[in-house]
Amino acid sequence: MFYAMGLLTKARFFRFNKVLMVLLRTILILGIVFLGVSPGSSQDYILGEGDILEITVYDHSDLHTKARISGDGTITLPLIGQVNAANVSVNELSAKIESLYADGYIINPQVSIFVESFKSRKATILGEVDSPGLYEIEGYTSLLELISTAGGLTDNAANKVIVHRKVNLGSTQKDNKMEISLRRLMEEGSDSENIQIVDGDNVFIPRKEVFYVSGEVKKPNSYNYEDGLTVIQALTMAGGVNDKGAPGRTKVIRTINGREQLLEDVKMDQPILPNDVIVVPESYF
Repeated sequence: MFYAMGLLTKARFFRFNKVLMVLLRTILILGIVFLGVSPGSSQDYILGEGDILEITVYDHSDLHTKARISGDGTITLPLIGQVNAANVSVNELSAKIESLYADGYIINPQVSIFVESFKSRKATILGEVDSPGLYEIEGYTSLLELISTAGGLTDNAANKVIVHRKVNLGSTQKDNKMEISLRRLMEEGSDSENIQIVDGDNVFIPRKEVFYVSGEVKKPNSYNYEDGLTVIQALTMAGGVNDKGAPGRTKVIRTINGREQLLEDVKMDQPILPNDVIVVPESYF
Protein backbone atom coordinates (compact mmCIF):
# COMPACT_ATOMS: atom_id res chain seq x y z
CA MET A 1 0.00 0.00 0.00
CA PHE A 2 2.77 2.40 0.94
CA TYR A 3 4.70 1.58 -2.22
CA ALA A 4 1.68 2.66 -4.29
CA MET A 5 1.23 5.69 -2.06
CA GLY A 6 4.84 6.67 -2.76
CA LEU A 7 4.29 6.57 -6.49
CA LEU A 8 1.13 8.62 -6.20
CA THR A 9 2.86 11.03 -3.86
CA LYS A 10 5.70 11.65 -6.28
CA ALA A 11 3.31 12.22 -9.14
CA ARG A 12 1.14 14.46 -7.02
CA PHE A 13 3.83 16.58 -5.39
CA PHE A 14 6.56 16.66 -8.04
CA ARG A 15 6.92 20.38 -8.26
CA PHE A 16 9.58 22.71 -6.95
CA ASN A 17 9.15 25.57 -4.54
CA LYS A 18 9.53 28.34 -7.12
CA VAL A 19 8.62 31.11 -4.70
CA LEU A 20 11.73 30.45 -2.62
CA MET A 21 14.01 30.40 -5.65
CA VAL A 22 12.50 33.59 -7.09
CA LEU A 23 13.13 35.22 -3.71
CA LEU A 24 16.71 33.97 -3.71
CA ARG A 25 17.28 35.35 -7.21
CA THR A 26 15.82 38.70 -6.14
CA ILE A 27 18.12 38.80 -3.12
CA LEU A 28 21.04 37.91 -5.37
CA ILE A 29 20.32 40.86 -7.66
CA LEU A 30 19.77 43.24 -4.74
CA GLY A 31 22.97 42.00 -3.14
CA ILE A 32 24.93 42.85 -6.25
CA VAL A 33 23.32 46.28 -6.43
CA PHE A 34 23.59 47.29 -2.77
CA LEU A 35 26.75 45.51 -1.76
CA GLY A 36 28.53 46.57 -4.93
CA VAL A 37 29.34 44.62 -8.05
CA SER A 38 32.89 44.07 -6.79
CA PRO A 39 32.85 43.47 -3.03
CA GLY A 40 36.64 43.30 -3.16
CA SER A 41 38.93 46.01 -4.45
CA SER A 42 41.83 46.16 -6.85
CA GLN A 43 44.10 45.77 -3.83
CA ASP A 44 42.56 42.34 -3.16
CA TYR A 45 43.17 41.19 -6.72
CA ILE A 46 45.30 38.03 -6.90
CA LEU A 47 48.16 38.63 -9.30
CA GLY A 48 49.26 36.15 -11.94
CA GLU A 49 51.36 35.56 -15.01
CA GLY A 50 50.87 38.22 -17.69
CA ASP A 51 49.68 41.03 -15.42
CA ILE A 52 51.52 44.30 -16.07
CA LEU A 53 52.28 46.34 -12.95
CA GLU A 54 53.26 49.94 -12.41
CA ILE A 55 55.26 50.15 -9.18
CA THR A 56 55.99 53.46 -7.46
CA VAL A 57 58.17 54.07 -4.41
CA TYR A 58 57.23 57.35 -2.72
CA ASP A 59 59.92 60.04 -3.01
CA HIS A 60 62.14 57.73 -5.09
CA SER A 61 61.27 58.41 -8.72
CA ASP A 62 64.36 56.52 -9.87
CA LEU A 63 62.76 53.31 -8.62
CA HIS A 64 59.55 53.76 -10.62
CA THR A 65 59.07 50.53 -12.60
CA LYS A 66 56.71 48.91 -15.07
CA ALA A 67 56.99 45.14 -15.00
CA ARG A 68 55.19 42.18 -16.48
CA ILE A 69 54.85 39.08 -14.31
CA SER A 70 56.82 36.41 -16.15
CA GLY A 71 56.02 32.77 -16.69
CA ASP A 72 57.88 31.82 -13.51
CA GLY A 73 55.78 34.30 -11.51
CA THR A 74 58.47 36.92 -10.93
CA ILE A 75 59.18 40.57 -11.68
CA THR A 76 62.54 42.38 -11.64
CA LEU A 77 62.96 45.59 -9.63
CA PRO A 78 65.85 48.04 -9.21
CA LEU A 79 68.27 47.25 -6.38
CA ILE A 80 66.46 44.13 -5.15
CA GLY A 81 66.28 42.09 -8.37
CA GLN A 82 63.75 39.30 -8.86
CA VAL A 83 60.65 39.21 -6.65
CA ASN A 84 57.97 36.53 -6.63
CA ALA A 85 54.74 38.34 -7.60
CA ALA A 86 52.26 35.63 -8.64
CA ASN A 87 49.48 34.19 -6.49
CA VAL A 88 49.51 37.06 -3.99
CA SER A 89 47.27 40.10 -3.71
CA VAL A 90 48.33 43.60 -4.70
CA ASN A 91 48.44 44.56 -1.01
CA GLU A 92 50.59 41.56 -0.16
CA LEU A 93 53.05 42.32 -2.95
CA SER A 94 53.28 45.97 -1.85
CA ALA A 95 54.11 44.85 1.70
CA LYS A 96 56.71 42.36 0.39
CA ILE A 97 58.47 45.00 -1.74
CA GLU A 98 58.44 47.48 1.15
CA SER A 99 60.07 44.86 3.36
CA LEU A 100 62.77 44.14 0.76
CA TYR A 101 63.58 47.83 0.23
CA ALA A 102 63.62 48.43 3.98
CA ASP A 103 66.29 45.77 4.34
CA GLY A 104 69.28 48.07 3.90
CA TYR A 105 68.11 50.24 0.98
CA ILE A 106 65.42 52.75 2.01
CA ILE A 107 64.19 54.02 5.37
CA ASN A 108 60.45 53.47 5.77
CA PRO A 109 59.66 52.83 2.06
CA GLN A 110 56.10 53.36 0.86
CA VAL A 111 55.22 51.31 -2.21
CA SER A 112 52.10 51.62 -4.36
CA ILE A 113 51.15 49.23 -7.14
CA PHE A 114 48.75 49.84 -10.00
CA VAL A 115 47.70 46.97 -12.26
CA GLU A 116 48.08 48.59 -15.66
CA SER A 117 46.95 45.57 -17.67
CA PHE A 118 45.26 42.36 -16.60
CA LYS A 119 46.19 39.12 -18.28
CA SER A 120 43.56 37.35 -20.36
CA ARG A 121 41.79 35.04 -17.93
CA LYS A 122 38.89 32.66 -18.35
CA ALA A 123 36.56 30.79 -16.03
CA THR A 124 33.85 28.23 -16.72
CA ILE A 125 30.44 28.25 -15.06
CA LEU A 126 28.09 25.33 -15.60
CA GLY A 127 24.91 23.94 -14.14
CA GLU A 128 21.87 25.89 -13.07
CA VAL A 129 22.54 29.32 -14.58
CA ASP A 130 20.70 30.84 -17.52
CA SER A 131 23.74 30.98 -19.81
CA PRO A 132 26.40 28.44 -18.80
CA GLY A 133 29.73 28.55 -20.61
CA LEU A 134 33.28 29.89 -20.72
CA TYR A 135 33.69 33.56 -19.77
CA GLU A 136 36.59 35.96 -19.94
CA ILE A 137 37.16 37.74 -16.65
CA GLU A 138 39.05 40.98 -16.10
CA GLY A 139 40.30 42.53 -12.92
CA TYR A 140 38.70 41.58 -9.65
CA THR A 141 35.73 39.32 -10.45
CA SER A 142 33.68 37.90 -7.60
CA LEU A 143 31.55 34.78 -7.56
CA LEU A 144 28.37 36.88 -7.60
CA GLU A 145 29.63 38.81 -10.60
CA LEU A 146 30.31 35.63 -12.54
CA ILE A 147 26.83 34.28 -11.71
CA SER A 148 25.32 37.58 -12.82
CA THR A 149 27.36 37.55 -16.05
CA ALA A 150 26.00 34.06 -16.74
CA GLY A 151 22.42 35.37 -16.51
CA GLY A 152 21.73 34.48 -12.88
CA LEU A 153 20.38 31.33 -11.28
CA THR A 154 17.63 29.15 -12.72
CA ASP A 155 14.59 28.15 -10.69
CA ASN A 156 16.16 24.72 -10.17
CA ALA A 157 19.44 25.95 -8.67
CA ALA A 158 20.56 24.50 -5.37
CA ASN A 159 21.68 26.67 -2.47
CA LYS A 160 25.33 25.82 -2.95
CA VAL A 161 28.12 26.41 -5.45
CA ILE A 162 31.04 24.07 -6.11
CA VAL A 163 34.29 25.62 -7.32
CA HIS A 164 37.19 23.53 -8.64
CA ARG A 165 40.51 25.38 -8.72
CA LYS A 166 43.96 24.25 -9.83
CA VAL A 167 46.61 25.00 -7.21
CA ASN A 168 50.30 24.85 -8.10
CA LEU A 169 52.40 22.74 -5.74
CA GLY A 170 55.88 23.11 -7.14
CA SER A 171 56.02 21.06 -10.32
CA THR A 172 52.58 19.52 -9.80
CA GLN A 173 49.01 20.77 -9.68
CA LYS A 174 46.29 19.87 -7.21
CA ASP A 175 42.56 20.22 -7.72
CA ASN A 176 41.19 22.23 -4.81
CA LYS A 177 37.42 21.82 -4.33
CA MET A 178 35.48 24.54 -2.52
CA GLU A 179 31.81 24.30 -1.58
CA ILE A 180 30.14 27.65 -0.98
CA SER A 181 26.74 28.27 0.56
CA LEU A 182 24.62 30.73 -1.39
CA ARG A 183 22.26 30.86 1.57
CA ARG A 184 25.06 31.98 3.90
CA LEU A 185 26.35 34.40 1.32
CA MET A 186 22.99 36.06 0.71
CA GLU A 187 21.18 35.76 4.04
CA GLU A 188 24.17 36.43 6.31
CA GLY A 189 26.11 38.67 3.92
CA SER A 190 29.27 36.62 4.35
CA ASP A 191 31.96 38.31 2.26
CA SER A 192 34.21 35.29 2.75
CA GLU A 193 31.75 33.25 0.67
CA ASN A 194 31.91 35.73 -2.22
CA ILE A 195 35.32 34.54 -3.36
CA GLN A 196 37.41 36.02 -6.15
CA ILE A 197 37.23 34.03 -9.38
CA VAL A 198 40.69 33.32 -10.80
CA ASP A 199 41.96 32.06 -14.12
CA GLY A 200 40.97 28.45 -14.83
CA ASP A 201 38.25 28.19 -12.17
CA ASN A 202 35.45 25.74 -12.89
CA VAL A 203 32.23 26.81 -11.17
CA PHE A 204 29.30 24.40 -10.95
CA ILE A 205 25.84 25.15 -9.57
CA PRO A 206 23.99 21.86 -9.06
CA ARG A 207 20.30 21.24 -9.43
CA LYS A 208 18.48 21.47 -6.13
CA GLU A 209 17.59 18.26 -4.37
CA VAL A 210 14.16 17.75 -2.85
CA PHE A 211 12.26 15.45 -0.54
CA TYR A 212 8.53 14.88 -0.15
CA VAL A 213 6.19 14.94 2.82
CA SER A 214 2.74 13.41 2.46
CA GLY A 215 -0.09 12.01 4.52
CA GLU A 216 -1.48 13.62 7.64
CA VAL A 217 0.56 16.81 7.75
CA LYS A 218 -0.65 20.37 7.43
CA LYS A 219 1.32 21.24 4.27
CA PRO A 220 2.10 18.13 2.22
CA ASN A 221 4.47 19.12 -0.56
CA SER A 222 8.00 18.84 -1.95
CA TYR A 223 10.72 20.72 -0.06
CA ASN A 224 14.31 21.70 -0.73
CA TYR A 225 16.75 19.23 0.77
CA GLU A 226 19.64 20.35 2.95
CA ASP A 227 22.42 18.26 4.44
CA GLY A 228 21.67 16.98 7.93
CA LEU A 229 17.89 17.25 7.80
CA THR A 230 16.07 14.85 10.11
CA VAL A 231 12.53 13.45 10.00
CA ILE A 232 11.27 15.84 12.69
CA GLN A 233 12.76 18.84 10.86
CA ALA A 234 11.13 17.71 7.63
CA LEU A 235 7.75 17.38 9.36
CA THR A 236 8.20 20.84 10.86
CA MET A 237 8.83 22.27 7.39
CA ALA A 238 5.54 20.67 6.34
CA GLY A 239 3.69 22.51 9.11
CA GLY A 240 3.70 19.61 11.54
CA VAL A 241 1.36 16.65 11.94
CA ASN A 242 -2.37 17.40 11.84
CA ASP A 243 -4.98 16.13 14.30
CA LYS A 244 -5.54 12.92 12.36
CA GLY A 245 -1.87 11.96 12.08
CA ALA A 246 0.03 9.23 13.89
CA PRO A 247 3.64 10.53 14.03
CA GLY A 248 4.74 7.42 15.91
CA ARG A 249 4.06 5.34 12.78
CA THR A 250 5.82 7.65 10.32
CA LYS A 251 7.38 5.81 7.38
CA VAL A 252 9.92 6.70 4.72
CA ILE A 253 9.88 5.51 1.12
CA ARG A 254 13.47 5.56 -0.15
CA THR A 255 14.96 4.60 -3.51
CA ILE A 256 17.91 2.25 -3.01
CA ASN A 257 19.78 0.91 -6.04
CA GLY A 258 16.92 1.96 -8.29
CA ARG A 259 14.20 0.26 -6.25
CA GLU A 260 11.77 1.81 -3.79
CA GLN A 261 11.92 0.42 -0.27
CA LEU A 262 9.68 1.10 2.70
CA LEU A 263 11.42 2.03 5.97
CA GLU A 264 9.24 1.50 9.02
CA ASP A 265 9.69 2.33 12.70
CA VAL A 266 11.39 5.57 11.67
CA LYS A 267 12.82 7.63 14.54
CA MET A 268 12.19 11.38 14.62
CA ASP A 269 15.94 12.13 14.70
CA GLN A 270 16.72 9.86 11.75
CA PRO A 271 18.45 11.68 8.89
CA ILE A 272 16.63 11.84 5.57
CA LEU A 273 18.10 11.68 2.07
CA PRO A 274 17.27 13.48 -1.19
CA ASN A 275 14.11 12.15 -2.89
CA ASP A 276 12.85 10.49 0.30
CA VAL A 277 9.08 10.38 0.68
CA ILE A 278 8.03 10.85 4.30
CA VAL A 279 4.55 9.46 4.98
CA VAL A 280 2.56 10.19 8.13
CA PRO A 281 -0.38 7.71 8.29
CA GLU A 282 -3.76 8.36 9.79
CA SER A 283 -4.27 7.43 13.43
CA TYR A 284 -6.37 4.34 14.18
CA PHE A 285 -8.39 6.32 16.72
